[in-house]
Amino acid sequence: MRDMFLRMVEAPMVLGHHNILKASWLDTPLGPMTAIADDDALYLLEFLDCRGLEREIERLKQKTKAVIIKGATPPIHSIENELSQYFKGNLVKFKTPLFLFGSLFQKQVWETLQKIPYGETRSYADIAKSIGKPTAFRAVAQANGANQLAIVIPCHRVINTNGALGGYAGGITRKEWMISHEKQK
Repeated sequence: MRDMFLRMVEAPMVLGHHNILKASWLDTPLGPMTAIADDDALYLLEFLDCRGLEREIERLKQKTKAVIIKGATPPIHSIENELSQYFKGNLVKFKTPLFLFGSLFQKQVWETLQKIPYGETRSYADIAKSIGKPTAFRAVAQANGANQLAIVIPCHRVINTNGALGGYAGGITRKEWMISHEKQK
């Protein structure tokens, strides 16, 4: 997995005059994650074995016209500390600044996800209703899946209307663990 992580970041000598994002490997109780940020905000936080991670990183590079090098920034240090507190059960709301890439609709869904109280879940239909688009539950599910900030934007708190967990890019086992972890508070 470390080899994959190293393939995703570029050597400093290829920088030229590009924007620079930095990537760090973060160990968590649910497995290693990568955090990508500039000096001001977190752009991506994802489990390293997440489906499609390499494509997500390539899209991020294209959208930001940036190169990604190994390193750390203040937002990476912040999210590392907050994740540690989250996994210990001592943090219910993340404060690391985020940079969101997405359509207006996706950003609306992600903002709504951040309002789901810690320890609670909502259905895709609930989210669609709360944004005033009650028939858009499939679009909500797609926006949920496009979230590039795992745990911080709590897409793991969204379940099917029938109570089934539904999908999760980081894996159903992780989703189940996080929902259970948050309900213990």
